[in-house]
Amino acid sequence: MKMKKLVAGTVLFLSLLSLTGCGRKTESWAYNHEPTQEVLALYSNGKATYKGDEYKYKRDDSYIYLKTKDESTQLHYVKDGDNIILYEKSVYHRSGSDGDGVVGLWTQDNGWSYQFTEEGKFSEDNIFYGSYSVDEEQKCIKLMYDDPLQDAYLYYELEGDELTIDYPWPMVPTQKEGE
Repeated sequence: MKMKKLVAGTVLFLSLLSLTGCGRKTESWAYNHEPTQEVLALYSNGKATYKGDEYKYKRDDSYIYLKTKDESTQLHYVKDGDNIILYEKSVYHRSGSDGDGVVGLWTQDNGWSYQFTEEGKFSEDNIFYGSYSVDEEQKCIKLMYDDPLQDAYLYYELEGDELTIDYPWPMVPTQKEGE
């Protein structure tokens, strides 16, 4: 009889522990060009996964704040109907000494680049071209593509020869394979 009570108590305790320890996935997001590959998941218990790493999170109407015991980051996002636009940080370094403000050639080690001219023209990775404008108060660069692409708004921080860009990635709810 004591053994049955002990087993029943243990089962009840473990059941309650599993209910309080695990959260239900409330949101799952993927890049719109890879809709079956989850990038960001938010759980009801305040936990999140982002690009395979686990975090605790909080959010407001503009940011998702991710935190581990060693690091924290914030992801700016904008609601877009049933989708979101998630802004991810990328760091670029000025190539050469030409330019003032954002004007100049900015590169990453992976080969990605931006070139902004004094005449208001830009090149993105030497693939996409167009015109740009800078709102220094909002710290935002508006890219207006020559190709039939939607305008992009890049939020930025500029420190010397380092340009940190929050790049907009359209996200959709993660789909199951075959949907």
